[in-house]
Amino acid sequence: MPETTMFLSEPPIDEAGERAYEEDRSSSGYVMNVTRLWCWRPDVYEVYRALRSALMESSTLTDRDWAILVAATAAERRDSYCSLAWGSRLARLTDGATAAAVIAGTPADALSEREQALADWARKVVDDPNATTEDDVARLRELGLGDREIFEATVFVALRLAFSTVNDALGAAPDKQVADEAPAPVRDAVAWGRAPEATPSR
Repeated sequence: MPETTMFLSEPPIDEAGERAYEEDRSSSGYVMNVTRLWCWRPDVYEVYRALRSALMESSTLTDRDWAILVAATAAERRDSYCSLAWGSRLARLTDGATAAAVIAGTPADALSEREQALADWARKVVDDPNATTEDDVARLRELGLGDREIFEATVFVALRLAFSTVNDALGAAPDKQVADEAPAPVRDAVAWGRAPEATPSR
């Protein structure tokens, strides 16, 4: 049985779980700890991913927008796993310093005003959704976001927050590969959450 850094044991793998494992092996060369964890209910994992895909594929928000939203959400939630993974993705779409700034919650010169506002909105939704105001939404509109895009961004943050909460509560540690592949500024910015595994995932 592969050793994983999480609080649950290795799940029994059915057809849906094997599909998830094989998808990881094909895309990354190993099975990620989050995939092992979610394969306690691979049917639910498939529904979650289908919902996320449906939201993203039918939206006019960009790949940069999604990466900014996840990086800001994960950082505000203090989720090291998604911060490293999506910080790396954001760095590929921008640069390491910009991704690190989004994770740290500081202004990033390479982001447009609209993109910075999306990062700020994600943090507000995570921190206290009851504290958001009509003025916050009006500001997003002023920067060119339509009401549908604002709704989509908010739903996406909520989905990512739920995903991170399960991973963190059940002890899924970032795979060594995820940490090793992150740019140095991103690794340095993630100074909280669960530490990455010491040995590579398989």
